[in-house]
Amino acid sequence: MSSNKKTFVLDTNVILHDFHSIYNFEENDVVVPIVVLEELDKFKKGNDTINLQAREFMRILDKLTENNVNMEAGIPLGDGRGSLYIISGKPFSEAMKLSFSEPIPDHKILAVAAWMKQNKPERNVIMVSQDINLRMKSRTLGIEAQDYKTGKVENAEKLFEGIRTLENPNNDFVSRLYRENEVLLSESGLNADFSPNEYFLVADDKNQAMCYFDCQEQKIRKVTKHRASGITPRNIEQSFVMDALLRPEITLITITGKAGTGKTLLALAAALEQDKKFMQIFLSRPIVPLGNKDLGYLPGNEKQKINPYMQPLFDNLNVIKQTIGINSKSSQNIETMLKEEKLMVTPLAYIRGRSLNNSYFIVDEAQNLTPHEVKTIITRAGENTKMVFTGDVEQIDSPFLDMRSNGLSYLASKMKGQDFFVHLNLTHGERSKMADVAGKILD
Repeated sequence: MSSNKKTFVLDTNVILHDFHSIYNFEENDVVVPIVVLEELDKFKKGNDTINLQAREFMRILDKLTENNVNMEAGIPLGDGRGSLYIISGKPFSEAMKLSFSEPIPDHKILAVAAWMKQNKPERNVIMVSQDINLRMKSRTLGIEAQDYKTGKVENAEKLFEGIRTLENPNNDFVSRLYRENEVLLSESGLNADFSPNEYFLVADDKNQAMCYFDCQEQKIRKVTKHRASGITPRNIEQSFVMDALLRPEITLITITGKAGTGKTLLALAAALEQDKKFMQIFLSRPIVPLGNKDLGYLPGNEKQKINPYMQPLFDNLNVIKQTIGINSKSSQNIETMLKEEKLMVTPLAYIRGRSLNNSYFIVDEAQNLTPHEVKTIITRAGENTKMVFTGDVEQIDSPFLDMRSNGLSYLASKMKGQDFFVHLNLTHGERSKMADVAGKILD
């Protein structure tokens, strides 16, 4: 190992988040403690994202090491990159012996970092982990620690702000918008930078209007309240969401917000309203088992195991059926769509690998996806496919993701500025006054 490089020691969760991670440290060297391989072995079976990440990394490692007997000597990672080192277990330092009574995997990884710092004093050894507690332990031992930032969103909080209101000194603008439904940006008098398809309110001394910015024609367009499948938006935010869901030129939408804001219900209602435009409607969500256990421990057959995870999606479907009338022709049509699989409510893993052509695809709880999995889903979109990702970035069930690293935040951040994309954040709950107040004041 040369003395002019940094040495990054990777925790298991970094690889489970991004199996390409070893290639993202530029000219610096990367160390994977052998205990990480032992942990990855526990994740190699299954269909969840972390299982795929573990398997893909092991394939990469197998190819890199097939002609190398001594992996502690270093394996070149390619032009402009450093080397990869697989380091066997190292004894605990005296400080670690006094600090940690159990030789758990985290402590064994720390032991490798501590050994390298002690035996390679010329190197800047850095622990890389998405585990805050492990980073704190590392720093306590005098070892620099960093989060794995590749694929993380900077200033994520800005993505989840509410709808902005613009004051317009031109009192004729709102009146004109109501008369003509659209006004050229150059004639609006609005002094603001707009993102493509951005939704906002414009207010003057007398009135206000719901608008969005049409980037193609450089116009401010008025938004009207749309009703879909019996569901009527209950507030301004929901009106914006419904408008975006029904606009044919918008093919990718991210909707964030707390439980009860209507994200999934609006997406499903809009999909059913447009069922004749698409061959198939998918309503899906990732399964994150309780306590990170495999579904196999649950009783019953395969369908019975997954039903509890899919039930919230069926609940939204039932709300629509009750709104339009259980015995109505429209409700009967929904049942027919389910039987004929034109409408499919299914775990995300069950449609992995399918081509999504001429489809309306809703992914609920998308905050539990990694950026890599979101990319995999979107890149399968074919002609005439519309994709909607919904979720609450403050309610993440995966231990390997947070507000900045989850796939929903990543997607909303990276797609900003595309003329086919809309991101909207819902802040107003509509379940009940009690639920809304409780969500705000109860920690």
